[in-house]
Amino acid sequence: MKVLFLCTANSCRSILCEAVFNHLAPPGRRAYSAGSQPKGEVHPQSLKALEKAGISTEGLYSKSSDAHTVLNPNFVISVCDKAAGEACPVFFGTAIKVTLKQIQTRIQAFLAFPFDQLSAEQLKTELALIGTL
Repeated sequence: MKVLFLCTANSCRSILCEAVFNHLAPPGRRAYSAGSQPKGEVHPQSLKALEKAGISTEGLYSKSSDAHTVLNPNFVISVCDKAAGEACPVFFGTAIKVTLKQIQTRIQAFLAFPFDQLSAEQLKTELALIGTL
């Protein structure tokens, strides 16, 4: 299974999601991240938060969605609501720790899904519930 996390700048939340997912995921499941307008660098506070949590930062970099044109992910998860007119806020300091914890909680819930036992409609319902965690 391949999961692509999308954000605008691909410098904070989508990077955190990629790293946390890959840290928690069992073999055969892998996350990637990209941005619609990549900043070109990962925010240093994001890297510090991951390192402090014991999560590898190896290979993380800010990139455009063009970097994944042949990825063919099973799931694409947007961590920004830019389409609704909201810009992606940048989280620093304590807020990054809170964001990291929320991401971990949601990814753990996602990884616990019995994908082979859920219909498409059930999966849609379960995915919507993750947003409330």
